[in-house]
Amino acid sequence: MTAIPHPARLRIGIDTGGTFTDIVSVDGASGAMRVTKVASTPSNPAIGLVRGVKQVLEQGGAAIDDVAILAHGTTVATNALLQGDIDSLGLIVTEGFRHILEIARQSVPEGYGNSYFWVKPERIVPLDLVQEVGGRLNFQGKELRKLDEKSARAAARYFKARGIKAIGVCLIHSYANGRHERRVAEILKKEYPECTVSLSCDVLPEYREYERAVTTLVDAFVKPHMERYLKRIHDELGPGLREKPFLVMQSSGGVMSAEQIVHKPITTALSGPAAGALGSAVVAQIAGFDSVVTLDAGGTSTDLCLIEDGKPHVTNGGSVGPFPVRIPMISIETIGTGGGSIAWVSREGHLKVGPRSAGAEPGPMCYPKGGSEPTITDANLVLGRLPPALIGGGIALNVERSRAGLASLSQKLGGKMSAEELAEGIIEIANWSQANCIRQMTIQRGIDPRDFALLSFGGAGPAQSAAVMDLLGMKACIVPPNPGNLSAFGLLAVDWRTDHITTKVMHEDAIDLKLVAQLYAGLERDATQTLRRDGIAETHIRLVREADMRYAGQSMEVRVTAPGGAVDKEFLTKLGDTFHAAHRRTFGYDYRGEQKIELVNLSVSGFGVIDRPTMPRLEMRDGVTPARKAMRPVWLGGAFRDTPVYDRAALPPGWRFEGPVIVEEFGSTTVVFPGQTLEVDPHGILVIRRTGSKLEFVR
Repeated sequence: MTAIPHPARLRIGIDTGGTFTDIVSVDGASGAMRVTKVASTPSNPAIGLVRGVKQVLEQGGAAIDDVAILAHGTTVATNALLQGDIDSLGLIVTEGFRHILEIARQSVPEGYGNSYFWVKPERIVPLDLVQEVGGRLNFQGKELRKLDEKSARAAARYFKARGIKAIGVCLIHSYANGRHERRVAEILKKEYPECTVSLSCDVLPEYREYERAVTTLVDAFVKPHMERYLKRIHDELGPGLREKPFLVMQSSGGVMSAEQIVHKPITTALSGPAAGALGSAVVAQIAGFDSVVTLDAGGTSTDLCLIEDGKPHVTNGGSVGPFPVRIPMISIETIGTGGGSIAWVSREGHLKVGPRSAGAEPGPMCYPKGGSEPTITDANLVLGRLPPALIGGGIALNVERSRAGLASLSQKLGGKMSAEELAEGIIEIANWSQANCIRQMTIQRGIDPRDFALLSFGGAGPAQSAAVMDLLGMKACIVPPNPGNLSAFGLLAVDWRTDHITTKVMHEDAIDLKLVAQLYAGLERDATQTLRRDGIAETHIRLVREADMRYAGQSMEVRVTAPGGAVDKEFLTKLGDTFHAAHRRTFGYDYRGEQKIELVNLSVSGFGVIDRPTMPRLEMRDGVTPARKAMRPVWLGGAFRDTPVYDRAALPPGWRFEGPVIVEEFGSTTVVFPGQTLEVDPHGILVIRRTGSKLEFVR
């Protein structure tokens, strides 16, 4: 399938993080890649974004006319939910369902043994801001009672009088028929045109009222934030750049135009981390590893994702903070151990690392305007594992300030440890936090982490990940070129994507194949039309059917890929076989031949296929010995040890080192520890293994 044509040649990926904004530019004609980092601007992230785009163009001597596409991964939706005060949000429900958020689900975090101690969090909308409207549909979407428009107008006026700026509408069974919700939206627009409205029939036309209501409310809440953010970007880009296609990464692992994202911003909840996972999948395949755990350590946190057979795990039952959201999203676990994570002493006198972070402002103590508490970055600097300046000399680091901060923290712990010993302990705590999270992602699912490689990226990842590899006995630690910019690279490695779903519960003995065919046809039509609105040609559109299925009597479903083509008896047989196999793979057993199945949801994902950027093979330089950049004392095994430092750009493919060794590049530093071996693969990817492990590369 050919790529979507663009007259211009440069595709630019932009990943906005807590500390830095990462930019990658790929030349579609030659494959040449340029990267840069600029300091993030938390007060207005659009400023850092535009600054980075202009900087990468200047570095390559490119003009605005050379830009084909801008693709962006953003945390605006997540940050709005986790940091914002949700105090201007209302909910409209069907009469009799006012307590849907209060009832919620019976699940208790960490199991029912925690029931005596766990306190339900505050509802996303308090009860006094939930309004009821009359009217009723049944589960098939048939009208039992007409919508009471008088009560809908009363609800609109109620919210207007209280200044509620965003409203979610979630009427019973609207997944089967959205007519009542759409009429409520018309009334809201007439009575209260200033408010933002999200309808559950648009956001999540799927049954389960609680999850549908929360997802709709989250969408309504983040919509104004996303609208303001994208407008700021539009204004900052200025003439020329603002006319270029601007794509935003979705949590599902695809991009969509900004014009469409503003209508359903909840799809961007895990936008940035999803881009990193997709970029990792590309790099892992190039390096010859089908199954990896990705470790993305930035300034604030570490994101981890499991990739099997070249594909990241995708879930439709995730959450953002305390809010359960039912949208397709790449399954990512996050822990608070980024480079800016603060080391502190608990009330019990124990050393803790994270989840509090110094972030971009003020940043670690060693930064020019750094904070007053030591961080993981300060610990690595005192141990000699980081250079005296970051991002190519752009940020000078003050090691003495870091050492003083660690000495002060040591006094709180009794004063028996030197700054270096405490720094080593901080790094060990952080490494075990990451290792334990990987154990939970793998061993608890019956997966052996020793069968996986660890793919490390993010500015702070490669300094520690080789040690995490050893803690778990993993196959290797892989460090891609420009690891601090891999999420931005991933933005250029994904297709357009749109997801469409509908609920239709049917028992195996009563599946209406004609109706299933009609529903799939409608979903495929919606997906195609959505992609065509973004300018995707019919020849570049790929449609994938899926279905949520379960055994009769179960309460939860398993999502499986459904066959394409005609919906007939053969279709049903193949679908059943796929479900039984998926159930066994997920839970370790199945009821094939013993229990009837139920079809619950039908879904279609539409993809606008693009050409993915490639990583060119490096020129072999036989007989070339890379020159050391420097020798630096590095704290290893309880003492400083003179360690060679190399510039990554000078390393030829096929070159092999025995640790310890430090490899520096713009945006990141890789540490290879004693007892480990590093080799540069034909594409410039660093592969670290325990000494004695077999190293195989295709030359």
